[in-house]
Amino acid sequence: MSGLDSFERHEFTNDGITHHYYRSGSGPAVIVIPEVPGVTPKVVEFAQRVVDAGFTVFMPSLFGIDGVGIMPDGIRGIGPSLATSVGTLTKVCVSREFTIFATGRSSRVVTWLRALARVAHDECGGPGVGAIGMCVSGGFALSMAVDERMLAPVLSQPSLPLGISPTRRKNIDISPGDLACVRDRCAKEGLEVMGARFTGDMLVPSDRFAFLREQLGDAFIGVELPDSAANPDALLPPHSVVTEHLVDTPGEPTRDTLDQIIAFFQRKLTAV
Repeated sequence: MSGLDSFERHEFTNDGITHHYYRSGSGPAVIVIPEVPGVTPKVVEFAQRVVDAGFTVFMPSLFGIDGVGIMPDGIRGIGPSLATSVGTLTKVCVSREFTIFATGRSSRVVTWLRALARVAHDECGGPGVGAIGMCVSGGFALSMAVDERMLAPVLSQPSLPLGISPTRRKNIDISPGDLACVRDRCAKEGLEVMGARFTGDMLVPSDRFAFLREQLGDAFIGVELPDSAANPDALLPPHSVVTEHLVDTPGEPTRDTLDQIIAFFQRKLTAV
């Protein structure tokens, strides 16, 4: 079961780009941006947790096949799982909407996401909007924070640009102008940015979080988990903090991180 039955499907077009998204819940809006390979059952489970916490989730479908997990047709094994993820990533690499290797650039799809966030805020009200990006979409929430409506950006295992050089490892997929705007909001408006990663995750090098701390100072809330905290039953190495590698038991570090993310949304988006 994918869990999507409790979500309504909608389409949204902005600046010539159309994607569909799934909506459920009530209360302030949170944009849940899926990781590779897409809107998997685990991503939907996380989105439902956000709904249950009192928010309206807008979950865009940007790549992959909705409702399909990393194990195609229930086949177990790291080979099929890697094939599913790599196949989706290959399609992302050739898409003009995503910036995979280049540094100092915000992906084009961020413009579409910002527009969706504006619509979500207009429809749901509240002080502002939250967002969580994961894996290849991890940095998107940071770029979305250029808009003053974005009050609670979360970067879960932000993996772009791919860290194939020291310059790319100590960077994130955001343009200098957008980063300057976010930095200014942190200094003048009290904006905070939350991030999460496993310490051994080579897709999210420690230099990336060091860069965010240098740029944003105390406004960056970085959570770095030991690899031993990852779900040992997951097929891939520690990476997906709140989905595939979540150990959903109170007191477990990944569950504590998930709860901290929910609390962050509540603190920033729930009117006092």
